Amino acid sequence: MSSQRVHASERTAWIAAPAGVVYGLLADAVRWPLLLPAPVHVERMDFDGVRERLRLWDVAGERVRSFHLRRVLHPRSRTVEFEQEDTARPGAHTTGTWAVEARGAAACLVTLRQERTLEGLPAAGTERSRQEWEAEPAERLAHLKAVAERWERLDELLLSFEDSVHVDGPAELVYDFLHRIADWPERVPHVESASVIEDVPGVQVAAVDTCATPDGRTIATKAVRLCFPSAARIVYKELVTPEPIAAHTGEWSLIPDGDGVRVVCAQQVMLREEAGTELVEARRYVRTWLGRASTETLRLAKWRAQTTVRRLR
Repeated sequence: MSSQRVHASERTAWIAAPAGVVYGLLADAVRWPLLLPAPVHVERMDFDGVRERLRLWDVAGERVRSFHLRRVLHPRSRTVEFEQEDTARPGAHTTGTWAVEARGAAACLVTLRQERTLEGLPAAGTERSRQEWEAEPAERLAHLKAVAERWERLDELLLSFEDSVHVDGPAELVYDFLHRIADWPERVPHVESASVIEDVPGVQVAAVDTCATPDGRTIATKAVRLCFPSAARIVYKELVTPEPIAAHTGEWSLIPDGDGVRVVCAQQVMLREEAGTELVEARRYVRTWLGRASTETLRLAKWRAQTTVRRLR
């Protein structure tokens, strides 16, 4: 027998950071994948400066989830109202509010209030969902606290860059190369092995061993890749990152360029605090390493696409 239950919760956390900084982190949802552990990608569908509609993907255990999220931002009161719906469970509907209250110049109290309605689920399923959901607010607050309290060093820890190449060939051939990451060990020299799980079309979980670091180390990574063939984009977030990287997100995008296409690999990195006084060197090291790997992949995608075109002529 199905049931409908409403579960309410309220959690608070003291954060040693200015209220404006914390509110800014909450308001800028597009940056969450790099700053917070669970979000993989946030796509802004609509925004008028106050109200916004988002599509969000995150990771819960081994599962990649997708949500629709509507939000209303109130910068003066430092509150964010939200309404969230799980795309896989239309009856799992959550509403709530984030509130940030200043407690001096460099501290604040953050409150997360939310209610979830679970419709059409058996009692046992509802209980499991309730237990999972009740753990989420504390985790979200803890993750927010961890990044917010590094606010004075955050700009030093963040690194963004891109590499690109022009291809005289159709975007479809380049996209196919980038999408088939399971084939990269045979196509890309720095990729030693790759295994891919794609239980949901367009959502890949890829475990990859590479050897592209300046010192020749082999590193193991694991990433979620979201593939959007109609938009010629693949966005990704690494779930397992090597030293000195704390978080790594990126996007492969194909942009029409004359008779061909410009292929761009844009990457964002957050370095670990442990880099300490060696932060400048760590930034240089990561830029060299990741840039070398992306440039090699771009050049090989170009070569394969242009070679295929020549064969077909």
